[in-house]
Amino acid sequence: MDIPGLPARRAALNLIDAVLRRGETLDRAAGAALARVRGDADRALARAIAGEVLRWKVDLDALIDSATHQRLPDDAKPRAVLQLMLAQVLRLETPPHAVIATGLPLLAGGPRRLAHGVFSTLVKRQVSLPDVPTLPETIRARWGGRAEDIAAGLAVPPPLDLALRDPGETAAWAGKLGGVSLMPGHVRLPRGSAVGNLEGFREGAWWVQDLAASIPARLLGNGEGRRVLDLCAAPGGKTLQLASAGWDVTALDLSKRRLERLRENLDRTRLSAQVVRADALEWQPDAAFDAILLDAPCTATGTCRRHPDVLHRIGPRQIEEMTQLQERLLERAAGWLRPGGVLVYAVCSLEPQEGEGQAANLSLSPLPIGKDELPAGLSPTSEGWLRTDPAMLAEAGGLDGFFIARWRKV
Repeated sequence: MDIPGLPARRAALNLIDAVLRRGETLDRAAGAALARVRGDADRALARAIAGEVLRWKVDLDALIDSATHQRLPDDAKPRAVLQLMLAQVLRLETPPHAVIATGLPLLAGGPRRLAHGVFSTLVKRQVSLPDVPTLPETIRARWGGRAEDIAAGLAVPPPLDLALRDPGETAAWAGKLGGVSLMPGHVRLPRGSAVGNLEGFREGAWWVQDLAASIPARLLGNGEGRRVLDLCAAPGGKTLQLASAGWDVTALDLSKRRLERLRENLDRTRLSAQVVRADALEWQPDAAFDAILLDAPCTATGTCRRHPDVLHRIGPRQIEEMTQLQERLLERAAGWLRPGGVLVYAVCSLEPQEGEGQAANLSLSPLPIGKDELPAGLSPTSEGWLRTDPAMLAEAGGLDGFFIARWRKV
């Protein structure tokens, strides 16, 4: 019989392995890794342990190396087990005896004594983690001078952001839910809030959407019945925003599973859109659009607060693949606009090649973003673009990293 809590730790170990060895996302790896874990609490614990290991991996490795005479190989199982044991003590405040009872059995047939000795030595030293996670060297090189500020935004997982169907009820919903609002149509709640149990969920008064992710659709304004294409639309937060703002929305995406979620959200919120499953690189519209929102596929490094796996599985190859795809999508989207139409491009990436590099090469007429269109505390760049990162609005809980730009077709 399994030791209580052991399945959750075994699942966390499998999640870490899936990310670091196979390059999978945490979300994709979760299905198989959590299959034998019973109960929502234990599944959430496994995800939390894996997330903290990936967020603090560089610092956890430094502690482990400080207590070993011979450095453990990077892919050695004892290192991974020690990472998750230390993450529980130092980040989740799990008692050391419980960590030992559920950690050492993961090394059945292996060097339990070594792991026990290293863990006990570090606990006796009363070691601690730095205030800010240390980013992998490759990340620091890519993000340059922004890296240390961004790292500061990773220390604590993000709060829960809600986008409201009716921005006119912002104050009312903030009061009902006990949250705060950083701009009309937005309410922020503490992390850990059970979404399905919150007032307003069943009647579709709001949906979950990071504050930064809600900005691109806002930049198109009120639709007044005009036609808009939400390109790469699923899982649908921007589609819901556009529909609630009065646009005649065509929501296009290739993923059947993600489009099913989009349709569920449309049903729940009682909003409407024409949903099209197609490959954007092959599909052709039957008429031009008044506006297009391209929230393009990207490396998603801007979501590192909630998806710390991106810190370890994204490199030059993935960035190059995404930039090539984004270039093709931008070219097609620009051709589908009517004269006078507006295009908004967004990526939840911190990589300049996916943001600034793409915007600088588009041949449409720039339509600069104004400071009055943004949440207080954010400002556009000198080019009229918007760049956000997890260090911004830190006192209010931060936000995801995005690049957003806007153009008009003349």
